[in-house]
Amino acid sequence: MFSKILVAYDGSDLAKKALQMAMKLSQENPDLGVEIVHVYQIPTVAIGEGVYTPSAQAAMNYLENAQKVLAEAEELVAGTIKNFNVTLKEGNIARNLLDHANETGCDFILIGSRGLSGIKEYFLGSVSHNVVQKSNVPVLIVK
Repeated sequence: MFSKILVAYDGSDLAKKALQMAMKLSQENPDLGVEIVHVYQIPTVAIGEGVYTPSAQAAMNYLENAQKVLAEAEELVAGTIKNFNVTLKEGNIARNLLDHANETGCDFILIGSRGLSGIKEYFLGSVSHNVVQKSNVPVLIVK
C-alpha cells in the first residue's frame, strides 16, 4: 500500500490522533517508514511600514517549545513504530510539510484538521487545506 508516510505533528489532540493512525498502519506494515514532522512559526507583525519580529529570547522560546512537542511525539511512537524519523522545521507550515514529503519520498500524508470556522479559514487559510491542494500524494485529514 504505502511505503513511507508523513505525519504532521503539532501536539494537538488531532495530531495525536493522526499519530495513532500511523501507529496502527505501522502495526499492519512493520516496514512502513514514518516521517514525523513538526513545523513551528515565529510570528511577525507588520506595523505601518515596519515589521516587528520577536527578540532572540522569544525566538529561542519558540524553538524550545517546538523541541518539546517533537520529543513528545517521539515518546508516543517509541516501541510501536519500528522505522521512524522526527524532524523539526521552522517557517511556512504547509510548504515545509510538502517539501519534506517530496524530499524524503513520502507517498502519503496524515494531518490533523484545526477546525477553523469558514470565515476564519477564508481569511487565515488552513494548513490542511493548503496541503491537500498542493500535494502530489494522497492526504488524509484527521478530524
